[in-house]
Amino acid sequence: MKTISGLNRAIAVASLLVMGLALPTQSWAQNEKSYLLAQTDPDEAYDPFTDYSEFDEESDEEADINFFRNGRFFTLGLAGGTRGFTGNFADTYESAPEFGIFITYFFDLRLAMSIGFQTGDHAVKFTTNSGATSYTGNVSITSMNFNLKYYMNTQNVTRGLADLNPYILGGVGQFYRTYTIAGLEGYSRDSTMGFDLGAGLEIPLMRKKAFLGIQAAYHYVQFGDENKSMISTGGGQEKLDKNITGDFYSFLAIIGMNF
Repeated sequence: MKTISGLNRAIAVASLLVMGLALPTQSWAQNEKSYLLAQTDPDEAYDPFTDYSEFDEESDEEADINFFRNGRFFTLGLAGGTRGFTGNFADTYESAPEFGIFITYFFDLRLAMSIGFQTGDHAVKFTTNSGATSYTGNVSITSMNFNLKYYMNTQNVTRGLADLNPYILGGVGQFYRTYTIAGLEGYSRDSTMGFDLGAGLEIPLMRKKAFLGIQAAYHYVQFGDENKSMISTGGGQEKLDKNITGDFYSFLAIIGMNF
């Protein structure tokens, strides 16, 4: 009986040892099987962000990539040139230099918005209707201009011209005019809204970090004394030999930096 009991105990101990060794192996096999299934299961591998794109079409994505590679965010330019006049202004005002500063923000490769400040002084001479009296002095014209600029596509022209950036512009401006007339006390100041229409050309410099530009613009204005022929002389008014009427134009050279 003792022998049988000892034999039973030995068999029980051996069974426990075999079970203890088999459990880690079985657990590792189960983990391995689970790992392989996780890699091959298409439902587990699906990523909802792999197909995400903020562009509706490939052309939109291509346009944005082209803009970040070749485009400009904004430009800062200094301008100098001459201002001239039309109509009777051309007989009353003398052409003279004008100077300005421009800041241009680009929406994309073709469309931009430009804000400019321009100023210049001109000699002025009024002659009365009788011709007996003439008044000379200075007129200062300053403007704030808000224009949209559209750059032409030059990719289909020859290589030498493809680097140029021609554009057209149009917009509005606020124009200020100040008279200082010899023999008359004080000075006269007025302002008006006007319209701009013009065109220009930019030549890249310093590996497109800067540019040299030329711009011509016509400014349509209508001041308060438009088509009037009277001038205030302090003690009254005198009739001029010509009505006060006309617009002005400008030719500018611009040197700028691209950012």
